[in-house]
Amino acid sequence: MQNIIDYFSTIPSSHRALILAGGITFFWILESFRPFRNFKYNKWHHAWINIFFTLTTIIVNFLLAIILLKAAQWTINNNFGILQWLPKMNIWFYAIIGLLLLDFIGAYLVHLIEHKVKFLWRFHLIHHTDTWIDTTTANRHHPGESVLRFIFTTFGVLIVGSPMWMVFLYQSLSVLATQFNHANIVLPKKVDKVLSYIIVSPDMHKVHHHYMLPHTDSNYGNIFSIWDRIFGTFSSLDRNNLVYGVDTHMKEEENNRLKNLLMIPFQKYRSSND
Repeated sequence: MQNIIDYFSTIPSSHRALILAGGITFFWILESFRPFRNFKYNKWHHAWINIFFTLTTIIVNFLLAIILLKAAQWTINNNFGILQWLPKMNIWFYAIIGLLLLDFIGAYLVHLIEHKVKFLWRFHLIHHTDTWIDTTTANRHHPGESVLRFIFTTFGVLIVGSPMWMVFLYQSLSVLATQFNHANIVLPKKVDKVLSYIIVSPDMHKVHHHYMLPHTDSNYGNIFSIWDRIFGTFSSLDRNNLVYGVDTHMKEEENNRLKNLLMIPFQKYRSSND
């Protein structure tokens, strides 16, 4: 474990970029061999849109990174946060508790709030408009949403009291987990079900991308599935009945054009009943 701590304490930006790019490349190739859905779409055009949003997310996080670094250092210097108040324990337990809590605040909680607050939903909606869910969808976030998620991640670091190595480890695991559970791949049903008791599996997360309620408002988890099960937001749906997208934006000119996607948060609000 000490080797992991040492590595993520000083992980170069190039290595973090390699984790992101390597994950996309790996699952992109895997999708070609064992796809869940045989989409009839221009895969490169679709990827370009989603990679644009991935790049804007990277830029937002890069520009605000100093805030995250200062927050993590402040918790250590001031002995503040849940991890700092716990008694000494095995470093593996310490890391697991920290990762679970960061995942709860920085992923599950902010995701839940985005679905419940109408103004925030306008920004998160861009992620749900994708009707061709594949690994590039993982980081399809409006720049406004990227800022919000950064705020919650920082808030999580302060509450949890996590050192920076744990933040970098969490972010790396988060990137790979979301690329995995968005990937257009199919696992044996039993394998997927067993995985879903520990981590967010592909079948579990794809239910969240079903185009209609109540399934859209379920399965908010990112890495760990425990939070959905604890708070009663877990749901299941037969994989063969999945329809991707969101029922208010099912037209291709709405969900597959970059200019429109950027403007969706500022357009007239539509409910599912419109």
